[in-house]
Amino acid sequence: MSTERVRDLQQPVQEPNKQQPKVKVHKKQWISTGEKFLYSAFTGVVVAASIFMVNFTSSTDTLNRNIQQLEQEVEQQAAHNETLAYQVKELSNPDRILEIAKEHGLDIQNAKVKQAGYLGN
Repeated sequence: MSTERVRDLQQPVQEPNKQQPKVKVHKKQWISTGEKFLYSAFTGVVVAASIFMVNFTSSTDTLNRNIQQLEQEVEQQAAHNETLAYQVKELSNPDRILEIAKEHGLDIQNAKVKQAGYLGN
């Protein structure tokens, strides 16, 4: 064989350059741009609503605690007022007043002691 032929057999076969037309492959997106915008907007609205609800719940809880504290203070003041009212009744007892008058040297000229009525309630 000729050396030329041997070289041709040893070299890989080259096909003529065929230019294949470039085909654009359009991959379909899983989510379109409009859907991405809608999903993002919806997510933003949900996050904003969640933050608003947590803030509202927190402020409501704080307000309820303040109301309970004020109610407790009102109850304590009412109990204190009842105690003071009982003390007023106890201290305004006519027998006690007569005892104090005698201790201070006052003489009772009339044996009849009348309790003055209240001007208020």
